[in-house]
Amino acid sequence: MMDVRVAVAQMDCVLGDVDANLAHIERLVTRAVHDEQAQLVILPECATTGYFVGDRARSLATTADGPVVGRLATLSAAVGAHVAVGLIEVEGDDLYDCLALFGPGEGLLAMYRKVHLFAGERGMFRPGETPCLVDTPLGRLGLTVCYDLMFPEYIRGLVLGGAELIVNGTDWITDPWQVGMGWTGESVRGLARTRALENGVHVAMAARVGEEAGFTSVGHSTIAGPTGALLAALGDGEAIGVAQVTDPTPDLDRWRSYATYLGDRRPGLYADMGVTRES
Repeated sequence: MMDVRVAVAQMDCVLGDVDANLAHIERLVTRAVHDEQAQLVILPECATTGYFVGDRARSLATTADGPVVGRLATLSAAVGAHVAVGLIEVEGDDLYDCLALFGPGEGLLAMYRKVHLFAGERGMFRPGETPCLVDTPLGRLGLTVCYDLMFPEYIRGLVLGGAELIVNGTDWITDPWQVGMGWTGESVRGLARTRALENGVHVAMAARVGEEAGFTSVGHSTIAGPTGALLAALGDGEAIGVAQVTDPTPDLDRWRSYATYLGDRRPGLYADMGVTRES
């Protein structure tokens, strides 16, 4: 049984100012917990640094035992809630785009390294190699970052591994050309709803807002239920969206009695379709 009050904290960042961003994160998390009684608060991708940090990435990054991680662990303990925050991790020569999860009694629970890198990210970050499922008192959480949500087979794998809630910290960006091609906040909201619907699982996506390097962060943070229902939906400004994530319920049991998507899969048939044929 999962019965958790989840908050998606949609924020803007000060590019390259870790202290300012941490202070803002602390305010948002405190508000989500104290005012909205959230038990899990999710922040966007690269929330501690901003996204387009370029050559400054290494100097702004944190180690898994560094002061940034320590400050976030202290925050989780102080508010008595789980907190997921996007940050840049450094280990040796490598940088990773991460979502760190903290528990109020345990500190750092997981440092998920984004496994799917988008476009220019591949010139900065090393991809993670390990999916991340975390057992917590709240339930089993599947951690993802931004572009991971584009890969249905990856999210499906997390759900088959027992994920009860897909947690996504993101910074979906666009520009006028991409908007003209149809890439908008409504597009990313639809993506979260589709991943929830096709897997029969809750998805909580915390997105960034604001402007950086000529791009607009689209926001539209979303908490979607297993039927694709919108449980929380934000626009394009800073805000906190909250929903009670409860599973199972009588209505969800009824839905799943005929929406048997996972059981209706035919993996063997799909594998056969992968055979290369000469045209």
